[in-house]
Amino acid sequence: QVQLVESGGGSVQAGGSLRLSCAASGYDFSSGCMAWFRQAPGKEREGVAAIDKYGDTRYADSVKGRFTISKDNTKTTLDVQMNSLKPEDTGMYYCAAKCRYYLAFSQSDYNYWGQGTQVTVSA
Repeated sequence: QVQLVESGGGSVQAGGSLRLSCAASGYDFSSGCMAWFRQAPGKEREGVAAIDKYGDTRYADSVKGRFTISKDNTKTTLDVQMNSLKPEDTGMYYCAAKCRYYLAFSQSDYNYWGQGTQVTVSA
C-alpha cells in the first residue's frame, strides 16, 4: 500500500521560506516521477514542480527561480524548498507519485496522493 505523508507547512510572511517534505512508503521511489501540487481556496489543483527518475525537473512559471524540488531515493523523501514566498503561494500543498506521462502537471495523471500540508503566506 502506497502512503505519501507531507510535512513542513506553516504560516510565513511574504519573502520568507519553507521546506516541504513528503515521506513515501510502499512505492518504488526510484522508478517514476513525483510532483508537488497546490490548491488555493476556490481554485483547481495545479502542478507546482515535478521530478522524474533521472532528476529532470519541471516548474510552473509562477514558481521558477523560487522553488526547488528534490528527492532522496535512499530516504524515500520528496522535498520542495520554497523561497521568496508570496501571498499567492498560499494553499494546500500535495505530494503526488507515479505519473502517466513524463513530468506531468495534470492531477489526473498521478496515481497516488498525500493528504496535503497547508502553506499560508501573509503580506
